Amino acid sequence: MSTHSHTEEHLESSDLLKDIVIGMSDGLTVPFALAAGLSGAVNSSNVVIIAGLAEVAAGSIAMGLGGYLAGKTEQDHYAHELKREYDEVEKLPHVERAEVKKIFHDWGLSEELQEKAMEEVCSDKDKWVEFMMKHELGLEKPDARRAGKSAMNIGLSYIVGGLVPLTPYFFTSTAFMGLEISAVITLLCLFIFGYFKSKMTGVPPVVGGLKIMLIGAAAAGAAFLIAHFIDGAIH
Repeated sequence: MSTHSHTEEHLESSDLLKDIVIGMSDGLTVPFALAAGLSGAVNSSNVVIIAGLAEVAAGSIAMGLGGYLAGKTEQDHYAHELKREYDEVEKLPHVERAEVKKIFHDWGLSEELQEKAMEEVCSDKDKWVEFMMKHELGLEKPDARRAGKSAMNIGLSYIVGGLVPLTPYFFTSTAFMGLEISAVITLLCLFIFGYFKSKMTGVPPVVGGLKIMLIGAAAAGAAFLIAHFIDGAIH
């Protein structure tokens, strides 16, 4: 019983970390690039703040909705495959029994044990279908609350990440001054974020941190130069 509980906690923790990574990575990068682009075209920090906050609000909703739809799609896919497995067990039991036996064969069980294990699994239709879902299709039953939790986790992470590059603009008189401070803070946060993300995934953390930081810097730099060029061309 305790092992099952531990597994559930581990899965929930893994899902939470995945959501945070998705939300924070875009939350740090997109508003930073937007703020940099505006700083190349306008002089007012207020304009950057207003546009940046609007983007953070819209981005968090869009990202959260994307997480919700992904979670619902996973649930719908599982439900569809579950119904199909029940139909196959009902209409083609001999085929499904052979598939169960083949799974045990692939696990290296003897012929005698394959037969006994197959009979044991197939004696209960629900357990039989659950076995096939997991070991034939590789599908785990998704958490029914996953879609809503994912939407909230990703949306909030995006907001937290998005406020990082915008905060300096609240305390500076010009947009360019805000950008200078924002660039230092945001690039540092991107490096730290990339460092810990890489550490969790087994990638060399310093290299991973530098990659994430350089991507953010490239996006912001491109936005600044393009906006600055267009503004100069117009005026």
